[in-house]
Amino acid sequence: MPRKSPLTKSSQSIAGNARIRATSAPTSPTRFKGRESQQARKARALEIVRRLKKEYPVAECALTHKSALQLLVATILSAQCTDDRVNKVTPALFARFPDAAAFARADVAELEKLVQSTGFFRNKAKNILGAAKRICEHFSGRVPDTMDELLTLPGVARKTANVVLGTWFDKNEGMVVDTHIGRLAHRLGLTWRSRDDKDAVKIERDLMEVLPREDWTDVGHALIWHGRRVCTARKPACDKCVLADVCPSVFRENPK
Repeated sequence: MPRKSPLTKSSQSIAGNARIRATSAPTSPTRFKGRESQQARKARALEIVRRLKKEYPVAECALTHKSALQLLVATILSAQCTDDRVNKVTPALFARFPDAAAFARADVAELEKLVQSTGFFRNKAKNILGAAKRICEHFSGRVPDTMDELLTLPGVARKTANVVLGTWFDKNEGMVVDTHIGRLAHRLGLTWRSRDDKDAVKIERDLMEVLPREDWTDVGHALIWHGRRVCTARKPACDKCVLADVCPSVFRENPK
């Protein structure tokens, strides 16, 4: 069954509570020396999961949507674009094109104009149009709910497929790796095969190995929230982080 639970608290109140609770994080973080065993890494990963669940109990996808199709389109638009910008574009877009058939009949010039502010709008419009046509022609107008089928849609790679499967269909087939999750996976030492925080394929593989499958989607959302609120790209707030004593990058001047 698709997820239907909207956020029950405002982002502002949750962030405020997070700041208050984060002050209780240990002030003498453990320093990680030498090579960490996989058993130790998995144990630490479980503790990270436990704390993230407590810190962000209602973490959800930031893209506004009411159907699998809307989530699919919004995720395609989110490439190289902020979720806030996508959420400003999609109300008019979804009102104009309420289902896959409507998208499939769209004039590409009109579609490009509606999504222009999200960047790379020509390619995005082309992919949305192509995905909608394939959904109508091969899946009876409904977004498919398997990884293999989703990957046949134009503009859909594993990241987009994981978003749709996990968030809408409650199917944990993989881990979403966006800019926040890639960054935190490296800082938290939860990836060991990847070259850097942009190496999404290997980061996903490593995260799937150390995180419980039943938590892949929810922890992914929580990591994104944590990356936006606390462990930011330029200046992580280690002194306010509930993961401080289980993070090998804590208080580093330039964490990877």
